[in-house]
Amino acid sequence: MGAVAGPALQALQAYRTTQGEAGAGIGAGGAGAVAGAAGGFGDMLQSALKGVVDQGHEADRQSMAAISGHANLLDVVSAVSKAELSLQTTIAVRDRVVQAYQDIMRMPI
Repeated sequence: MGAVAGPALQALQAYRTTQGEAGAGIGAGGAGAVAGAAGGFGDMLQSALKGVVDQGHEADRQSMAAISGHANLLDVVSAVSKAELSLQTTIAVRDRVVQAYQDIMRMPI
């Protein structure tokens, strides 16, 4: 569970940083400050997704090693569980983003 808490914590910290910089940037630096803050969040999001993909690859490597008889079963189960938990977390975040987008689109003008 600690493997997922890291990317989730990073996402929360990046969101808070982005919100703080965007709020300060509107009065002080205008749109340029907001664009810089969004790039930081995008980079963090890309890094978190890369971590999810890397965990999936590690689970695949462990599984292949187990099939060939060179891996401990506990290591395989642990790697697959981490990858599954990371994927479930990513899907939950995606669903929340889609829901937020839909809520915004339903707002009256």
